[in-house]
Amino acid sequence: MPSQPSRSEHRTGLLCGVLAYGIWGLFPLYWPLLEPAGALEILAHRMVWSLAAVAVVLAVTRRWAWIRPLLREPRRLALASLGAVLISTNWGIYIWGVNSGHVVETALGYFINPLVTIVLGVLVLRERLRPVQWAAVAVGVAAVVVLTVGYGKPPWIALGLAATFAAYGLIKKKVGLGGLESMATETAVQFLPALAMLFFLGGQGRSTFASEGTGHALLLVGTGAITALPLISFGAAAVRLPLSVLGMLQYLAPVFGFVLGIAVFHEEMPAERWAGFALVWLALALLTWDGLAAARRGRARLREARAKAVAAASGPAAAGTESGPADTGTGAADGAGAAASTR
Repeated sequence: MPSQPSRSEHRTGLLCGVLAYGIWGLFPLYWPLLEPAGALEILAHRMVWSLAAVAVVLAVTRRWAWIRPLLREPRRLALASLGAVLISTNWGIYIWGVNSGHVVETALGYFINPLVTIVLGVLVLRERLRPVQWAAVAVGVAAVVVLTVGYGKPPWIALGLAATFAAYGLIKKKVGLGGLESMATETAVQFLPALAMLFFLGGQGRSTFASEGTGHALLLVGTGAITALPLISFGAAAVRLPLSVLGMLQYLAPVFGFVLGIAVFHEEMPAERWAGFALVWLALALLTWDGLAAARRGRARLREARAKAVAAASGPAAAGTESGPADTGTGAADGAGAAASTR
């Protein structure tokens, strides 16, 4: 049975989680610094320098053993490549959205991502939802309708971000690689196309890397570090915190983006948009409440199963000994799955 993390470990995990989601939430402040580079050039640099950054981390930690087994499994490698395409699309939409004055809408995309993830779970994995989860999805659909009226068109940036990231999460679940290993695989797949794009832009005279000064070039190189750092911090948090806590922390990033969009970039928020966001937040509150309640039920079943196992071990009834571990597995899986649904 795994031991519970100590208070200091929990505190470290919390700090790492806040750091990770805080950096992701502050990304809208970084991308405009890279102008006059366009979204395509920024995306290509991010891919190239992310591989360099993750290669350094892998070299320092000597975590190479996973590469050969992955190369021997073409199906996993193909899924990882599909994940690279999805996250590249997600990055591209996000960078373009921020630099074209749609920071609030990019925040909306990550607010509604948990709802889209649930819908994908139903459609692709045939998962069964609890009534509160269905209610949250219905409220989320209503929010999109209200926002469509407010924007005068569907919020395509938000929907594109939510759809690509939810699909990316589904692929990552099937591939089963750790965060750092997954990023290394994806950026390796991205590297050659990204490098080719940079050479193409340079040949067309549209590259800003060498023409806008040393500071600009260093900021482009820095895209690798700011991509790797929150991922490493998240990995440190994930092994120290329960899923329910991580699920709550994930909302820090879109909250930061939302605040930046209004307070720093001064984007308009008419009444219809406030109404749409209020509905989204209501849906997320329902999901969070349901996930925490399911996690509590799972822990209660786990305690009950342990008590039965202890009682059976001290008595002559072998049947009771068999029933305890079976109940434990069911309860723990239910609790973990419910907590994960809030992420």
